[in-house]
Amino acid sequence: MLQEIEASEHEQSGPRFFNRELSWVAFNARVLEEAQDTSNPLLERLRFLTIFHTNLDEFFMIRVSGLKQQVDAGIEVLSVDGLTPRGNLLAVNQALQPLLAEAQACLHESVLPQLAAENIVLQRYADLSEATRGAWDSWYDEFVHPILTPLAVGPTRPFPFISNLSLNLATYVESNKGERRLARVKVPGVLPRVLRLPGSDDTALLLLEELIANNLGKLFPGMKVDPPVQFRVTRDADVEIRDDEANDLLKTVQEGLRRRRFGETVRLEMQSNPPADLLAALQAGLRIDDDDTYFVDGTLAVPRLNALLDADRPDLKFPPHVPKLPRVLSGDIFADIRAGDVFLHHPYDSFAPVVDFIQTAARDPKVLAIKQTLYRTSGDSPVIAALEQAVENGKQVAAIVELKARFDEENNITWARRLEEAGVHVVYGVPGLKTHSKVALVVREEAGVLRRYVHIGTGNYNPSTARVYTDFGLFTAHQQLTTDIADIFNRMTGFARPTRYRGLLVAPNHMRKHLIKRIRREAKRAVAGEDAHILFKCNAITDYGIIEALYDASEAGVRIDLLVRGVCCLVPGVSGQSSNIRVRSVVGRFLEHSRAYWFKNGDKPELLIGSADLMQRNLDRRVEVLTPLLDTVLQQAVRHQVLEPYLSDTERTRELGPDGIYRRHHLNAETPMDVQQHFIDSKRW
Repeated sequence: MLQEIEASEHEQSGPRFFNRELSWVAFNARVLEEAQDTSNPLLERLRFLTIFHTNLDEFFMIRVSGLKQQVDAGIEVLSVDGLTPRGNLLAVNQALQPLLAEAQACLHESVLPQLAAENIVLQRYADLSEATRGAWDSWYDEFVHPILTPLAVGPTRPFPFISNLSLNLATYVESNKGERRLARVKVPGVLPRVLRLPGSDDTALLLLEELIANNLGKLFPGMKVDPPVQFRVTRDADVEIRDDEANDLLKTVQEGLRRRRFGETVRLEMQSNPPADLLAALQAGLRIDDDDTYFVDGTLAVPRLNALLDADRPDLKFPPHVPKLPRVLSGDIFADIRAGDVFLHHPYDSFAPVVDFIQTAARDPKVLAIKQTLYRTSGDSPVIAALEQAVENGKQVAAIVELKARFDEENNITWARRLEEAGVHVVYGVPGLKTHSKVALVVREEAGVLRRYVHIGTGNYNPSTARVYTDFGLFTAHQQLTTDIADIFNRMTGFARPTRYRGLLVAPNHMRKHLIKRIRREAKRAVAGEDAHILFKCNAITDYGIIEALYDASEAGVRIDLLVRGVCCLVPGVSGQSSNIRVRSVVGRFLEHSRAYWFKNGDKPELLIGSADLMQRNLDRRVEVLTPLLDTVLQQAVRHQVLEPYLSDTERTRELGPDGIYRRHHLNAETPMDVQQHFIDSKRW
């Protein structure tokens, strides 16, 4: 008994919330695990490695840069998880170091050697024959050397600007008079990083930086050149745009993009064991210290190895997946929606019906108006082309283009201008908020009556990402939902401020309180002795108000299953706090991006899908939409055939413990079940 009390006290003495940054690191570790998993095809393992490093780049550009700004501002206030900004940075550094070593070991000790065994060989310049080196050197002279610009540092030559995420070579050069200078050569991004010598064996590959490094002396004739060291810089890319200071949002975003190129340095990556004087010179020039310097025993700029993924080797990739068309679709999209709500589960269900919805509306003479939000879209978007065609066909078209979609600002500026030139009414979101909702509205005249049709989704109107992200979508003509969507568009384009919605949960102002109300409703049922259950699927849970409500519901007796792909600040499985909460994360072939919130609610279950995660930014600083599935038969089908299979996965699921560690879930089960493969093989979902 005493041991049980001590164990309980130990559990309760743990953290009430997990640190957000460390939880993100744990998520990226799960991505790395997929690269290390030898059951995955070889080129897919390399793809997971590139994703791991791309994620890390963005993490430093946004989250770490924010922490550094707090440190520079002298902020020492403890966060809810008990860390100062400086302590947070130190904890992140310590957590990342072993992962970075594991990633390089995975690349150099496993993936690349196995690729070489498959005749995809990244050669070392030093290992080439003399004749092959000569051929490469001649190719360098003709195609590389004229592009390079060596930059030396001296009394009249200040330390050069190092662009974000560029790969560079640093060295010391010395004249015959003993003058010694630091020099930098940028590995040009206009050339492929993975080179194939024309006329050679297709398997003979060489990295561009290797070729440059071994011809570096040609850039400094008559000088002694030290062995070069590769380095890479990550800069602060978190551009803050305050709408209250921006008379012209388009111009402000463009200026912000220019500022992003010159953001403060937040990370210096270097090859291991650089000369001390070279390291000191780079750190001084970049104004960075040891805490922000990461030594890489292996390859820098791993994301730029993605050219290897283009190899025509289907045997080294996941089998092709061809999305299905739901059987309920007949080819007449509006008739299908009138017949009943249509649910789509991408990428298992094709994204084509969503594109067809907009394209058909653009051509249909009965359609009078189309309104749509655009957060991210593809470079050759058929949706954009359809909106342009709709204008040509005399329809009223409005597009809410979110210029502040991070890292897609430039693309969205291009699309906004193109749409404006075509005659589309373009609105750049809502002042002070990001428009993150994924909604499209079509107004159609039918027998003298105007009827609305809507699509509400969890993902962007992007056919490219719809092939690799899991997302939900709903077509509906339910009047209460379509009227709500019409009100939302009026709010975004005009000055309307609806005080209530008929069916939708809308952020900001409404969504948080209604989600908490539903969580508390479930808790009351549990206290009354009813079977109470909550099942959420989302990308992140970081909002402390939502977490506290879930804690209270747990201790009231509600069973709570949380499927959280990424960051989770909630601590599960703690006696007296969260004993009835289980948190699981699925990381696999497709990026889990769908969001769903299910409440048992006695004999009247409720299921909502939409664009919002359980984060403060989503609930308070974005325009978000969650829609209920009003068709009870469809709702039950989605719950049983889509959500519950995630709880049965044995291959791609990790479960979060109260210690903050994610552990494989039933990996050696007698009946293995890979939930994503299950959906690929399923006849419906």
